Amino acid sequence: MKTSYLSSIIKQFEYYKSLGDKTLNQLTFEGIQWQSNEDSNSIAIIVKHVTGNMLSRWTNFLSEDGEKEWRHRDEEFIDSFETYEDLIAAWESGWACLFNAINPLKNDDLERIIYIRNQGHTVTEAINRQLAHYSYHIGQMVFLGKIIKGEDWQSLSIPKGDSKKYNSEKFSKEKGKRHFTDDV
Repeated sequence: MKTSYLSSIIKQFEYYKSLGDKTLNQLTFEGIQWQSNEDSNSIAIIVKHVTGNMLSRWTNFLSEDGEKEWRHRDEEFIDSFETYEDLIAAWESGWACLFNAINPLKNDDLERIIYIRNQGHTVTEAINRQLAHYSYHIGQMVFLGKIIKGEDWQSLSIPKGDSKKYNSEKFSKEKGKRHFTDDV
């Protein structure tokens, strides 16, 4: 049986993936590779890092340390994508690994101890840690996308000046339990 936590956390990951997807869809490959300076990360580098983290953390999630020996984290900060398609394939592979790991989880799994760099976490703590990490980086992707696109950026949330309209639509519906991503 899925707990409300597991159902909710899956929706949260899906939501943040969708923000990343919508950002990537608005940009050219050259835009995705843009860096404000040599020491900053492009969206491509952020994608490479998030993907590397996901593959390491979620591969054999319950039975192996989340920091795999085969991961080369420092290399994640060097853009090596040659095409937009390569970048999207990497992005999708990381998310597939994550969803393949969390979709089968049951309530009984939530208090199990897993390890990341030999530090014990309950499954719940590990999931929360990764959700915070990915949302942090996806926020960076969105921010960079807004800078790159300028006035041509298509808002991914409530557009400026539309809060009253948005709230009016929400309050016109009957009260009920639903996830905030159900309408996204």
